[in-house]
Amino acid sequence: MSLLARLVALWLVGRQLGPGAGMQPAQTLTCSRWGTPSDGGLFEDGDVIIGGLFNLHYIYQFANAFAFDFFLCVCVTSSLLFLYSLQNLPLQYIYAMVFALEEINHSSALLPGVKLGHRIHDSCALPAWEMQAALSLVGGDAPTCERRVPLIIGGSSSITAQILSRFLGPLSVPLVSYTASSPSLSDRRQYPNFFRTMASDIYQARAIAQLAIKYNWTWVGAVVANNEYGLMAVKEEIQGAGVCLSFVETLQRENIVSDASRAALAIQASTAKVILIFTWYTDVMELFLQLEKLNVTDRQFLASEAWSTSTDLRQSAFSRKVARGVLGVAIRSSSLPGFGTFVWNLNPSLRPNDQVLKEFWEKEFGCSPGIGATPSSSLPPCSGTESLRDVKNLFTDTSQLRVTYNVYLAVYAAAHALHSLLSCPDVSSSPGQNVTCSLHTQIKPMELMEQLSKVNFTTPQGEAFYFQGADVTAKYDLVNWQSSPGGEVNLVLIGRVDGFDLHLNESAIQWSTGSSQVPVSVCSERCPPGTRMASRKGEPICCFDCIPCADGQISNTTGSTQCNHCPSELWSNAERTACIPRQLDFLSFNETLGITLTAVAVSGVTATTAVFVVFLYYRQTPMVRANNSELSFLLLLSLKLCFLCSLVFIGRPSAWSCRFQQAAFGISFVLCVSCLQVKTIVVLAAFRSARPGAEALMRWFGPRQQRGSVCLFTSVQVIICVIWLSLNPPEPRPDLKIPGLQVTLECAMASVVGFSLVLGYIGLLGCTSLLLAFLARKLPDNFNEAKLITFSMLIFCAVWVAFVPAYVSSPGKYAVAVEIFAILASSYGLLFCIFAPKCFIILLRPEKNTKKHLMAR
Repeated sequence: MSLLARLVALWLVGRQLGPGAGMQPAQTLTCSRWGTPSDGGLFEDGDVIIGGLFNLHYIYQFANAFAFDFFLCVCVTSSLLFLYSLQNLPLQYIYAMVFALEEINHSSALLPGVKLGHRIHDSCALPAWEMQAALSLVGGDAPTCERRVPLIIGGSSSITAQILSRFLGPLSVPLVSYTASSPSLSDRRQYPNFFRTMASDIYQARAIAQLAIKYNWTWVGAVVANNEYGLMAVKEEIQGAGVCLSFVETLQRENIVSDASRAALAIQASTAKVILIFTWYTDVMELFLQLEKLNVTDRQFLASEAWSTSTDLRQSAFSRKVARGVLGVAIRSSSLPGFGTFVWNLNPSLRPNDQVLKEFWEKEFGCSPGIGATPSSSLPPCSGTESLRDVKNLFTDTSQLRVTYNVYLAVYAAAHALHSLLSCPDVSSSPGQNVTCSLHTQIKPMELMEQLSKVNFTTPQGEAFYFQGADVTAKYDLVNWQSSPGGEVNLVLIGRVDGFDLHLNESAIQWSTGSSQVPVSVCSERCPPGTRMASRKGEPICCFDCIPCADGQISNTTGSTQCNHCPSELWSNAERTACIPRQLDFLSFNETLGITLTAVAVSGVTATTAVFVVFLYYRQTPMVRANNSELSFLLLLSLKLCFLCSLVFIGRPSAWSCRFQQAAFGISFVLCVSCLQVKTIVVLAAFRSARPGAEALMRWFGPRQQRGSVCLFTSVQVIICVIWLSLNPPEPRPDLKIPGLQVTLECAMASVVGFSLVLGYIGLLGCTSLLLAFLARKLPDNFNEAKLITFSMLIFCAVWVAFVPAYVSSPGKYAVAVEIFAILASSYGLLFCIFAPKCFIILLRPEKNTKKHLMAR
């Protein structure tokens, strides 16, 4: 025995004797252990001995406050210290190990010529006692010449497995657990000698998270064990999957009544309809008792493997009331051919040294087997007709083998590791020959541990088995508690879990509602199409408000986290659920604005025509002749064109209308302003020629020169328009930049430079005309036309200066309306400022329409 093992043994002995034991030799505490050869326990010799640790007895409660000092004592039936109970299910685990060993010993392919023995101890569900039993196994027993075991199958819980693995680590003794499931045990640096046939809890936690996601349970309550087993499932898997927790209540076994009562109140107060319970079945039983007191019967429970298959829970009256339709994860059920017959044929008469079977026999049948019965037994002798075939309990029920099958796999893993270590020959290569393994005098645990990490075999049931570090491939069943017409609650298989893959038969599920209606458990209902989720400040992400999508955005799925923008040529419908084609909009003749502008333009044309008729009729009068009648008629013609060109801007834009409207607008206004400019120059030249030596000045501004000047000024604009419309003409194009369902079809300026030159040239002529008219405004004359031109050009320039910002800032078709308004306003300004006073004199003051009056100073 190593120094470490001896020190631990001395510590354990000191704990057994208790403080002050050496000072009171008259009062000693005798502790014995079940399962040694000396007392005929579950032991069988062999070439190689496999150790086993199982919780055969369970301590339910303490009888007095000083019981804790005796934790390391033997599991005996004593009402003075503890209340013990022989557990049927761990008894099945023990005989599964015995069954597997006997099956291997009778095999000619696995470990031929080598007999496997076993030493199985009861750990009483106490880590301290399990450590003592493990020490006995790996240290051997000198008085009885027992050999040390190179491998132990045990570690009934994750905590116990961690303790044993650290304890056995310096000795390099491999520990194979059949129920330890903590993810931390996968760390090879901390637990290099640990192996398990039970999958890590990560897989079942991930499976439960997948169930929550599948059925949109985003608001879940959790009741978990206050240790790594429960908290890991909540923190790492459930919350990491996007599921929000309404509450998390922890259960401590030492305070189970108060903790369960607090958890039951939290379940009752929560709006979560789905409750995850990740703890032991004994804790769940107390929780269900508390829920029955509160009459909480409308919750859907998700169960971990620790209680999902508990028969005691399913058969209890309070569970049937509060826990209908439980959906849970369970260790994969597998069949062991021949194991049922093996259990039913067990009989103390056939196993005289089996103290475990004798104890079970006395408990089950109430009689004492004749062979090997204890002298102190007060039970009557058995008749010999007793048989386990007539017994219905967890020990004899082999219909669903879960942990039992894990024990079976652990034995076979150990056997295959030994097969490789002992260099056993391949029986298939030498049929009919007696072959044996190269059995050494002593097997080194370190070498066995190395071989155990490499095992890769096919079980007798045809399943592939191998270790991935310390772990095996996760295989779970998905089970459902379903009520039968007779009132019983049956465990129904509804799916399976392979690794991280979930396979589910949804039609076979019976929910807590008693029907196929899936329970709803959300903090906020999923947002309908046309809205998006907006998180509430200070609350979990599963609690949110539904905000309607903005204009031009849609969400066409339920529960959308964001709204998507529609393409530029599409727009959102009224419900914000689909993108629809945008409707083309333009300034038409049928709408109010179009009708109004058309009426104003037609009125301008009519007024201009009327003035033209008046001037034509009175063309011989001094008023008409004195104001350069030819230019006046040309000016009226250009004003009529200005009024008419505004009509081209109304209606659906087309390729020809886009080109024609800008050309007509630019040329008409240049023609108009050119006439005004030439008229102003003529006025200035006429008064300048009246000075001495300036008689020849008017020869340069005769009628031909006037017409030529107008043509010259206008031709410049014509050239600009021709070049512009030839290179980059405006084209009808929808203005997709403006938001809204209606998109304006406008004449898009492909070249801003061309349009700027057209406006700039008009502005240049207008400013020049304004300057010249301003200089001639005070010339002596009863009717100085320069004054009228000055005022009209002021209006003209003011209109077009205001036009630029108004045009730029106006959306869609209103920009076209602004341009039309500018054309009409400036045209009316020119018409009324220049011709209204003249028409007033011609029509209403004919006495002033004389040469004498006009020539008067």
